[in-house]
Amino acid sequence: MATDAPRDGGDAALLRRTRLRLLAWSGGLTLLILVLLGAALYTAVSGSLAARGTDLLAARADGLAQLLERPGQIPDHFVLGPGFGGESSGTLALIVRPDDTLVGPAELQTITGLPDPAGVAAARAGSTDVRQVEVSSIAVRVYSVAVTRADGAYVVQVLGERSSEVQLLSTLLSVLAFGGLAALLLALAAGYVYAGRALIPVRASMDRRDAALRRQREFTANASHELRAPLTIIRASVADLRRNRKQPVEKVGEALGDIDVEVSHLTALVEDLLLLARTDSGALALERAPLDLADVAVEAAGPLTPVAAQRGVRLEVDPRPAQVAGDPLRLRQLVTILADNALAHSPAGTTVAVRVRPEGPDSVLTIDDQGPGIRDEDLPRIFERFWRADNAPAGGTGLGLSIAAWIVEAHGGAISAANRPEGGAHFEVRLPTST
Repeated sequence: MATDAPRDGGDAALLRRTRLRLLAWSGGLTLLILVLLGAALYTAVSGSLAARGTDLLAARADGLAQLLERPGQIPDHFVLGPGFGGESSGTLALIVRPDDTLVGPAELQTITGLPDPAGVAAARAGSTDVRQVEVSSIAVRVYSVAVTRADGAYVVQVLGERSSEVQLLSTLLSVLAFGGLAALLLALAAGYVYAGRALIPVRASMDRRDAALRRQREFTANASHELRAPLTIIRASVADLRRNRKQPVEKVGEALGDIDVEVSHLTALVEDLLLLARTDSGALALERAPLDLADVAVEAAGPLTPVAAQRGVRLEVDPRPAQVAGDPLRLRQLVTILADNALAHSPAGTTVAVRVRPEGPDSVLTIDDQGPGIRDEDLPRIFERFWRADNAPAGGTGLGLSIAAWIVEAHGGAISAANRPEGGAHFEVRLPTST
């Protein structure tokens, strides 16, 4: 088992890395989408507010420019400065003379930063200028346009406060940042959960692979052990025959008997191995024919009656008609394996009962013995290949019950093993009843 630890650790690390990669990809894509959507929304809102603010300033500036274009002297009270009410509310209008002095109330002259010199210069250069500046630590938008009169180039400059606009954009940015962060965290949490779920089939596949490799190693080790024992006996018997090659056969009959028994054991083992190999590869096809499971049980139990008699065990067959569709050869082999296993575990003077009963949609085959039963810790492994309990009688291959389980599963049925309350083992096979 120690050899499984590095591989299992490597598989766990691989799954963790894969999960983190999936999480990184999903988180990265979510972050990219949130950033793009947030940037697009912020740009759209900012542009809309800027366009609306600029339109308001341009409307008031155009009105003043039209007044300036009229001939005549410009009185000092011509410009009121701040606008109250209507669309011009929150704006401040200035007119700059060619000598850079202001037309309008004297208090305008005392405000630091008015007029905006850069905007005035740009307007006089021949372009309508819009810029965002701060006047007395207040964010404003400045719209400047030049008006040419006979006495020189005047500049109309309209300022609009941007405090509410800046506050709105700041709030929007905070909402986008914190909302995006919350959405990203939720997406990462959901991605972590779904990545784990997505890897469940991979983890299950790895578990099946590890289980298959473990069974393969156990199978190889057990097969080697089962083959080594009879080969050792045969080798020793051959060595004995060589030492006594000049002796009559009757004097070395024990060695020949040992060879015969072990060759029979090897033959049975190889046949079972070939059968399992064909079942694993799918090369073994089953015949499907309607038959009576009761007849199959009687036919299979017949050759075992002398074996039971030799062991002092009574073999009792109690069949009732139960129609199934299956392979008669394999079903007969199934009954033989289970009955022979029961006989092998039954002490002299006891009974092995083979019964067949129709039960609703199933045809049920049961085999009961009066032996020592099956230990609770052995029940989960009883149908594994080459597995044998510590108290199992000698001579078996450890493959019979696994072959029986395959026959039942290939017929769409179920097999189980349990202990009888009064003592002994109970095997039950359920096969679908054919109509």
